[in-house]
Amino acid sequence: MPDGTGRFRGRFRSAPGPGTDRPSVRVSAALRRLSVVSDQQPEPFDATGDATGDETGDATGDEFDAIVDAETDRDPDLAVIEAGSRTLRTQAGPPRGDQVPRRPADPEVDKALREVEQELAGRWGETKLEPSVSRITALMDVLGEPQRAYPSIHITGTNGKTSTARMIEALLGAFELRTGRYTSPHVQSVTERISLDGAPIDAERFIATYRDVKPYVDMVDTAQEYRLSFFEVLTGMAYAAFADAPVDVAVVEVGMGGSWDATNVIDGSVAVVTPIDLDHTDRLGTTAAEIAGEKAGIIKQGATVILAQQPVDAAQVMLKRAVEVDATVAREGMEFGVASREVAVGGQLLTLRGLGGEYEEVFLPLHGAHQAHNAAVALAAVEAFFGIGAEHARTLDAETVRSAFASVVSPGRLEVVRRSPTVVLDAAHNPAGARAAAEGVTESFGFSRLVGVVGTSADKDVKAVLEAFEPIFTEIVVTQNSSHRAMDADELAAIAVEVFGDERVVVEPRLDDALEAAITLAEEEAEYSGAGVLVTGSVITVGEARLLLGRD
Repeated sequence: MPDGTGRFRGRFRSAPGPGTDRPSVRVSAALRRLSVVSDQQPEPFDATGDATGDETGDATGDEFDAIVDAETDRDPDLAVIEAGSRTLRTQAGPPRGDQVPRRPADPEVDKALREVEQELAGRWGETKLEPSVSRITALMDVLGEPQRAYPSIHITGTNGKTSTARMIEALLGAFELRTGRYTSPHVQSVTERISLDGAPIDAERFIATYRDVKPYVDMVDTAQEYRLSFFEVLTGMAYAAFADAPVDVAVVEVGMGGSWDATNVIDGSVAVVTPIDLDHTDRLGTTAAEIAGEKAGIIKQGATVILAQQPVDAAQVMLKRAVEVDATVAREGMEFGVASREVAVGGQLLTLRGLGGEYEEVFLPLHGAHQAHNAAVALAAVEAFFGIGAEHARTLDAETVRSAFASVVSPGRLEVVRRSPTVVLDAAHNPAGARAAAEGVTESFGFSRLVGVVGTSADKDVKAVLEAFEPIFTEIVVTQNSSHRAMDADELAAIAVEVFGDERVVVEPRLDDALEAAITLAEEEAEYSGAGVLVTGSVITVGEARLLLGRD
């Protein structure tokens, strides 16, 4: 509650009070649990043990129509995409919580959540305001600096941020640390963006957090030239919720860029940079080096930087920034990396080379070489958080690492949601992501015929995305999602014809019709018994497709 000075008393703390279980104490306890790999070798993992191919979801057509109507005039970053989700999970047992929660069962709670969603939706999207951290800084100040109550791992990059964040969260949780994770965009519910201990916060807690911070949001709105944006308010809510929990460590994904991103009011002790490529070029720059310059802003004084494989010019920018702030750098392919990988049923089997040694027989229930590299980055980040490096070389407990990776889910990332024919969803929306998805599908599924369903945003490099998929799609069904930023299906079709030729392109403006057409194409001839469908192009398209496919 406010104390009359514009700061919170009790709920949000800038530092733990005397006698409390401080995050640093709990981190130290976790450090004591670390150990070198024992001489006893684990039993080889049978990757076939828990593989399933069940369809997911049970949402109704009425819900989908409501979403389409609601989303028509909203920024895609504000989308509340209703969907169901299930991915393969092995070794670690049942999930700690719903990764893609449904609407609250209690009508009153659902009504309250919709009111919060509506209020948030009335705010500016990030692309509508000039880059600045002044508004979020002001909000943190009146809230009493909740983001200072715990250490943070900050993640930027172009592709792989959310998957990497989920892996880092799983590893930290496996070592019995309380975690907070902030990622975007969401798949089903806005509550997914804020997670505690590996599960999205429940609707009641989300609503309570919003109501707690709202008076302070109103104060900042009044004092600033522009109101806080949708993303800025959510960022403030996340940092407040983490302090209130309290968490031992926060895993925070930037929304866009780094230097001017609303998340960049934390001083991450570990800065993670996933692969950089061209995306959001109107905001971040037109070259990898320019984009890297924006993203390098999350590297703070004395931090450890975990650098995924990068274009040379982007890596040079990151290394220069690290020198300027006396940060330690660990580079994929040098200090850590993927030692070996092989495709397994439901995912892949890895040997990862961490900062302190090798970890063998690591099963990752995600598809594609890019996810193996994300795993190496996540492992190095957690090792760095625990103080492991060249000067303090040791390994984390290998069984705990294996259990953590085996529990990872990443909805909408080469996710199988249906069989007969197999339907795979991937949220690739830029050329690099499309290339990774195409390689992953080819490697992991081996379809004899693959039909693509593609709906994109108009502001993306659509032709390059389509060119990445051209070698693997027998036919492509072009469509559009409900966002006002979606590329018109006919416009997308014209580009697709340039890439695929007229005979391979089908146009279905409605997504439900597009899915039906693709499934029909995949099933139409008996010789194509190994046919499949890949739905891709944007998070919005993937989320809405998941809902539609969940009818079965």
